[in-house]
Amino acid sequence: MTVEIFQIPCLDDNYGYLVHEPTSGLTASIDTPDARAINAALAQKGWRLTHILNTHHHFDHAGGNEQLKAQWGCTVVGADGDAARIPGIDVRLRDGDNYLFGESRVVVLEVPGHTTGHIAFYFADEGAAFVGDTLFVLGCGRLFEGTAEQMWHSLTKIMSLPDDTVLYCAHEYTQSNARFALSVDPGNADLVARSAEINALRAAGKPTVPTTLLREKATNPFLRAADVSLQQNLDLVGAPLSSVFAETRRRKDRF
Repeated sequence: MTVEIFQIPCLDDNYGYLVHEPTSGLTASIDTPDARAINAALAQKGWRLTHILNTHHHFDHAGGNEQLKAQWGCTVVGADGDAARIPGIDVRLRDGDNYLFGESRVVVLEVPGHTTGHIAFYFADEGAAFVGDTLFVLGCGRLFEGTAEQMWHSLTKIMSLPDDTVLYCAHEYTQSNARFALSVDPGNADLVARSAEINALRAAGKPTVPTTLLREKATNPFLRAADVSLQQNLDLVGAPLSSVFAETRRRKDRF
């Protein structure tokens, strides 16, 4: 891996990330949930903020943009289709665009559902994807603006990445996600074991993020719409996969 990734606990349950490319000296903040915490992390690492890569416009992801841009003079990168809601945006990217961050190639994935303008950043050479609020460990984002069909398409796009991709999610929601996942997929031995591991991590004060795509495919019910046992538990055997996903999301909303 040519970049260094530094994870920052922010606010109540957010994670921010600094991505440092040592050859060029560039440093990006993936979203800006808490400018103070980001500045503290920069000071700790001795890095200078050169970029902000925004996954979406929500305040706990873009609320620090203007303060940090004014302080550092950094370049703000976000979705072309949501530029009006990304404070201070300089570079507008679309699905499939390749953005060069020093010597790292960043592939943009449009992943609407949580918001209509949500994107993810896939550092292809490093096998790391910053997925914002589209995908969580054992969960996915609420459908605030998009449809279930859109979100399912977005998740399938993420699932098309290599299985060893490391997924950097934006929130520590995992324990509650695990409780729900077990309610719809109780016979999943991998999930049962993962839930126990998660409880141990949280009891020790450790994060459950990041995760890997392979692990999520085995345990995250929102990625398992094709699994017959999950379909049986939802009384949706043979239904369109987007419908299985939609029912899973509906049950999570009421859980």
